[in-house]
Amino acid sequence: MILTNTNDVVKVGIAQMDVVKVPRTIRTSGLGSCVGVVIYDESKKIAGMVHVMLPDSGLNRTESINVAKFADTGVNGLVDMLKREGVQSFKLKAKIAGGAQMFQFTSDKDSMRIGPRNVEAVKAQLKKLNIPIVAEDTGGNSGRTIEFNPDTNKLNVRTVNQGVSDI
Repeated sequence: MILTNTNDVVKVGIAQMDVVKVPRTIRTSGLGSCVGVVIYDESKKIAGMVHVMLPDSGLNRTESINVAKFADTGVNGLVDMLKREGVQSFKLKAKIAGGAQMFQFTSDKDSMRIGPRNVEAVKAQLKKLNIPIVAEDTGGNSGRTIEFNPDTNKLNVRTVNQGVSDI
């Protein structure tokens, strides 16, 4: 068994994004209602990840905006980062994970459905950019940690109390 050198893993925090090339992998943890979006180019072996917290930048409460925090701006920002690395948008594919409903509410208020709304917003943005989602592990009520390897194009998903899978 080959262990990855942790220096080869780029960590993406909440409301952050980054891009990696082989041999590095990219990881984010703490995906509850947040959605981890991986966009990659198989031929160039390059991938980016954004850790989206909220569905819509219209929810922003400050003057300056953290692009990576929102689905609508984060997906676009990540595609722009990848284009700066020389990828062609028509070759991009996506994998997504997260969007859990972490708490049970007695209310049917839409504002309480952050996880599902994040997933819907990410999917809408990817569709708008013509980026196909080739795999997803979303919903439920458990947190996740994900790690993407641009060499194998596998997204490793570790779900709290539910084990590990590759998608």
